Amino acid sequence: MARTVQPMPRVLIIEDDAESRRALAGLFTREEWKVLQANDGDAGLELALRNRPELILCDLLMPKSNGFQVCRTIREQLQPTKIIVVSGRDYGVDRASALQAGADEYLLKPISWELLSNTIDRLLPQIPRRPRPTSVAEDESVPARIRLWGVRGSIPVPGKSTVRYGGNTSCVEVRADGEIIVLDAGSGIRLLGLALDKEFGSRSMKLTLLITHTHWDHIQGLPFFSPAYNPKNLIRVLGYEGARAGLAKILASQMETPFFPVSLRELPSHLAIEELKEMEFQIGKVQVRSKFANHPGICAGYRLFTSSGSIAFFPDNEPYEQLKLQLASRDGIGEDEARNFAAAERAKMVEFIQGCDVAILDTQYTDEEYAKHIGWGHSSLSSVVSLALDADVRQLLLFHHDPNHDDEMISKMVEQARELVTKNGKPLEVEAAREGAEILLGAKTAVV
Repeated sequence: MARTVQPMPRVLIIEDDAESRRALAGLFTREEWKVLQANDGDAGLELALRNRPELILCDLLMPKSNGFQVCRTIREQLQPTKIIVVSGRDYGVDRASALQAGADEYLLKPISWELLSNTIDRLLPQIPRRPRPTSVAEDESVPARIRLWGVRGSIPVPGKSTVRYGGNTSCVEVRADGEIIVLDAGSGIRLLGLALDKEFGSRSMKLTLLITHTHWDHIQGLPFFSPAYNPKNLIRVLGYEGARAGLAKILASQMETPFFPVSLRELPSHLAIEELKEMEFQIGKVQVRSKFANHPGICAGYRLFTSSGSIAFFPDNEPYEQLKLQLASRDGIGEDEARNFAAAERAKMVEFIQGCDVAILDTQYTDEEYAKHIGWGHSSLSSVVSLALDADVRQLLLFHHDPNHDDEMISKMVEQARELVTKNGKPLEVEAAREGAEILLGAKTAVV
């Protein structure tokens, strides 16, 4: 027997405040409504008469036709359509006038989905409630999962010599406690987007993208992230303000006309960019702590605390030990002062990642290479292994592979790291981050 597909109910949101309009649209998109939007009364009336939506939400104070005029016109020409006035004004005369003009309900901003949903059930009982889309499978009891989509630093390096570990730049997916959290938007995020599209199909998705910093290899994949082109999807982008410009401005700049055919503001998804002000925050049930890294510009690392364990992510970071000693004379400080400063900063880093289950850390250089790149903002192999050992990390993933390192070189670095661990005697597992690898928190090794 053929399956009957229920058409998506349609809602028209007429609101001149862009943030309010976006917030309301996000609520309805999450519930799988088809959302139409207008920023003034005249545009709203035109959309309403052309599309005949089941429901209209409109503000009162808008340019061109105000909310009272919209209600009167809609009620005269679209009898079945239900109208909810959504206003920040709690005056009895406004409420009475709106209802007299044809509104079916008058709700005050800010509005919760629970109240809105109950009102819709009452006004439109013929529209069944749809199951609320979630980020991941409904079973939130599954262990947290990490998948690596981009592990390279600086620039993508496809080719025969990088097939094993991969050539895409920084992007890591974390599924934990009902959330999809994406760490960085390097070129690897394109493949992640394709996989998400295949997984969710016609269902909407919501996810959070955490940006460590806005160097190109950490944001260059965002314009090619296919879920951003689906109007059903909710994408929240979090990061810190850059040294010279705000996060939204930087992300938009790489999609301006000289560089890309579609601007950031034209992306159909509900994309919300938020600049972080705090160093601790929540993504659903996942607690996140952040720490600024030692890297040119504003760069952060994150630690995610899930119900299955914790993950530390520092794709770009330079330890202070050799850096401060080499620059001591230039900076006019003595060697002892430089050592003390470096030791104090190292202690903070050890404390931040102490006891984490998986640490994904910048290991761009061998020790020999680092000696020629001090001050470039990246780590050496021995310094990263030492840090992970002192912090009692359970599993270390060498990350941000140098574009000049082929598969053979990276494998040699893993062997050298394991030798250092053996000499130390602590039970630290070491792997090189490999594109496509998957790790379950609580499991011993990555899925190969």
